[in-house]
Amino acid sequence: MFDAVLVTKDDEGKTSVAITQISEDQLPDGEVTVAVEYTTVNYKDGLCMSPGGGGLVRKFPHVPGIDFAGTVEQSSDERYKPGDKVVLTGWRVGEAHWGGYARKARVRADWLVPLPEGLSTRQAMAIGTAGFTSMLSVMALEDHGIKAGPVLVTGAAGGVGSVAVAILAHLGHKVAAVTGRPETADYLESLGATQIVAREEINETVKRPLEGETWGGCVDAVGGPMLARVLGQMEYGASVAAVGLAGGAGLPASVIPFLLRGVNLLGIDSVMQPYDNRLRAWKRVAKDLPMDKLEEMIVPAVMSDLPKLTTDILNGQVKGRVVVDMTAG
Repeated sequence: MFDAVLVTKDDEGKTSVAITQISEDQLPDGEVTVAVEYTTVNYKDGLCMSPGGGGLVRKFPHVPGIDFAGTVEQSSDERYKPGDKVVLTGWRVGEAHWGGYARKARVRADWLVPLPEGLSTRQAMAIGTAGFTSMLSVMALEDHGIKAGPVLVTGAAGGVGSVAVAILAHLGHKVAAVTGRPETADYLESLGATQIVAREEINETVKRPLEGETWGGCVDAVGGPMLARVLGQMEYGASVAAVGLAGGAGLPASVIPFLLRGVNLLGIDSVMQPYDNRLRAWKRVAKDLPMDKLEEMIVPAVMSDLPKLTTDILNGQVKGRVVVDMTAG
């Protein structure tokens, strides 16, 4: 038996969250059993532990946790042997399939990636789904050519935004960080941001489909009206890597930025990435994210903190990367 965060649902549709003990027999099917060492707290985790499961949980009872890193305990797949260090992001783990909020997890071998050389499991989860998504976004911008102006990062104090700021700054780009919390300015500047932009300044109602050419690229972790406004501020031929839905799934935008300014809107999905691209992104983030900056982002936690932290992240009260030590607490 081992500890797990279990979300259950009663006959009236009300969910409850408890830290309890489960057995390996209860774990879902999969070729590889992993002793989970670290996991993280992401926005989706907050939704999965909210009343009703946020619409993301397909079957109850459920163990949330959309990513984890740890050590292989058992494997029927020849690619992974007991003792191997692995990391998992995506594939609806923690949503449709039990995830990392337990001391053990069982998953399909195809969903795993070997831990990149030079990374610890703790560092891998400091990067986590958010950092992995950030790297996918930066790679997409690079593939389409980052222009001369500063690269804008919206939702910059969050998990995706924080890592994107640090990576882009390390690669030599000027980074403009958008935040709605003035108290995070020092934190963002410590990650390498050269300009702090108030959220209200970007999130104003779109009055014209095209404004001045301001940004040479953008990692947008918010979406909604903010994304619509940013599209009209991009340099000619610049790209926006869109990864977030916190501002809503609607896009009240005109086609004019695409037709008259050649703006590229690049949708980034971290869930079902092909293995080669996942491995490439993990190797890149291990190489291009300064580890001292990574340490500045980490908020340490243990399993017993998870119910409160998943509520905090939904309320916008989490800064940086919450890394949960699943071997303690």
